[in-house]
Amino acid sequence: MERITKQGTAILNAIKAAERPLLAQEILDAATAEAPGMGIATVYRNIKSLLENGLIGTVYLPGENPRYETSHHHHHHHFHCTLCDKVYDIHDCPGNLQQLAPDGFQVDSHELTLYGSCSSCRLSPPPP
Repeated sequence: MERITKQGTAILNAIKAAERPLLAQEILDAATAEAPGMGIATVYRNIKSLLENGLIGTVYLPGENPRYETSHHHHHHHFHCTLCDKVYDIHDCPGNLQQLAPDGFQVDSHELTLYGSCSSCRLSPPPP
């Protein structure tokens, strides 16, 4: 495992503090408080290193840029707010989805994303 730089530490701290998957730009916005002057290329370079070291994982949603979260999560799912575009972890799972598969098919794994509006968006008034 290679040594983590000051920028890498700021990026990892930003991901940990968010407690939800973040886009690279969200990571940059949060990490610059701890490491001012950082650019998006530095974020991507450090994301690559953090992924290689197993400290973070990637969250893929259809048609979206990848998001990143700490790798300590076990199997879980996500909620995507269609208003603010933030993604949140869901730690419950409906369990074995074999019953949904056609006869003769075998389910080996699954991913579930719920779409809707988060509590913050539901409480704030719509823009004029």
